Amino acid sequence: MDYKKYIAERLHAEGVSAEEIAALIVCPPDPAMGDYALPCFKLAKTLRRNPTEIARTLQDSFAADAVVEKAEAAGGYLNFTLCRAGMVGDILRKILSEGDRYGASDAGMGRVVCIDYSSVNIAKRFHIGHLSTTVLGAALYRIMNFLGYKAVGINHLGDYGTQFGKLISAYKRWGDREEIERQGVAALNDIYVRWHREAETHPEMEDEARAYFKKIEEKDPECLALFDWFKELTMKDVAKIYDLLDVHFDSYAGESFYSDKMAPVVEELREKGLLKESRGAQIVDLEEYGMPPCIILKKDGSSLYATRDMAAAIYRKNTYDFYKCLYVVAYQQNLHFKQFFKVLELMGKPWAKDLVHVAYGMVSLEEGAMSTRKGNVVFLEDVIDKCIEKAYAVVSEKNPDLENKEDVAKKVGVGAVIFGALYNSKIKDIVFSYDKVLNFEGETSVYVQYTCARANSVLQKAGKAEEYAVPRTVGNEEFELAKSLESFPETVLAAAEKYEPCLIARLCVDIAQKFNKFYFGCKILTAETPALKNFRLALTRATLQTLTNALALLGIGVPEKM
Repeated sequence: MDYKKYIAERLHAEGVSAEEIAALIVCPPDPAMGDYALPCFKLAKTLRRNPTEIARTLQDSFAADAVVEKAEAAGGYLNFTLCRAGMVGDILRKILSEGDRYGASDAGMGRVVCIDYSSVNIAKRFHIGHLSTTVLGAALYRIMNFLGYKAVGINHLGDYGTQFGKLISAYKRWGDREEIERQGVAALNDIYVRWHREAETHPEMEDEARAYFKKIEEKDPECLALFDWFKELTMKDVAKIYDLLDVHFDSYAGESFYSDKMAPVVEELREKGLLKESRGAQIVDLEEYGMPPCIILKKDGSSLYATRDMAAAIYRKNTYDFYKCLYVVAYQQNLHFKQFFKVLELMGKPWAKDLVHVAYGMVSLEEGAMSTRKGNVVFLEDVIDKCIEKAYAVVSEKNPDLENKEDVAKKVGVGAVIFGALYNSKIKDIVFSYDKVLNFEGETSVYVQYTCARANSVLQKAGKAEEYAVPRTVGNEEFELAKSLESFPETVLAAAEKYEPCLIARLCVDIAQKFNKFYFGCKILTAETPALKNFRLALTRATLQTLTNALALLGIGVPEKM
């Protein structure tokens, strides 16, 4: 049951719809205040009375029933206490009947949501800076599909620009094909770093790099073959990371894919009188909108990110007819997205309003900032491997006889990396700490996974699931746990609307904490009566199911034992 909707429909406030009231209802921070509360402050203007008087009037007109035990005014709030047995029964029936679809819906109605995330750079290894865009985008991809949207995952490869001319220059100077085949992208990265070091004292190398990139654009067979080989090596390298993180894409159309699709965009800008010349470059003047000009073509006629991104947006609209197109890119690119979104709007594209920049903060280790050019990069594969290694040591210490320790350590280590990036609001910068993300007692995936293993252990000892009935008197630990489980579908919807998977991650921790209070505060297998035992086992099954569903949306597996 949607309790907010139920309460709202039973309240009668003249001039205020049930939908408006339902949107105002919240869960109080203290359970002693009730299960739901209506702050009456926002109703004061419409009803022309003070909030305290509104709360009292609504209390007097609200009759208790089998769902809501009482309504009680407290200052400008009207607090509602639910009938615990009825509510818990509703929640358990819903979770246990829906199983791995609990929390899912058809809210998306099959509408397409394009999600541009990860966007690796060709010939560069996956580093820690790619973590957020990859796991955040992948979580949104799963969440959207779970809610009935048709998500299209796009890996907008960074495969265009002078850096590939630099790489060809480096390869021709110092490259060894057999060695690069053996070491892969790591070897390409080494010669790329060396090229930048040498170019500091040999500036003529920059001209050579530009010449090689021009050859790529002109489809020179030798340069194009090298470029395609660099791509192949990169995709082979990143595939290992994507497999570990269980990340998938529907399209790998990168920047080079749009090289022949930019000219029509430039021509349309020219036809609509939006292009202006400035110091030899072609720009769209955005001063009226409080932004610097958006450069469309450089002085030498070459394109920029904005040109390619506009061509990509138009292609995606024509190809997928998206409802929304999300760009999961760091906040440093805020201006870039504002600019090209505005240019598309000025071009008369009504769907420009459906482009969304999902900005996120930066991830770093305690070592600090990184630079591919200088070679001081923390590679994501190394971070994941170290987390798996540390997880194996911890799991071995806590449960030396555990079977499949390698598999458990992999789920724990990978989960720790993902959860560490998703637990906080996406816009916050993150300093990644191995000790913090692998803490069994903290607000971590390890704590949540361990809770799942604990619940699974109880259920395995209990054997076959029996019929259950909710007792007339439901204890505080049982009720608070059930309420937390009941909020999962609403949390998934909020995570999609706000593009914030952290809401699901935080609910996981909240459910785990409440389950552990229930586990230590209530006898489950040794309950006073068989009926009480079966009820508590049903609550345990519902907890395990909800946490499994929630972690799956984040891309995190659940070990049966730990």
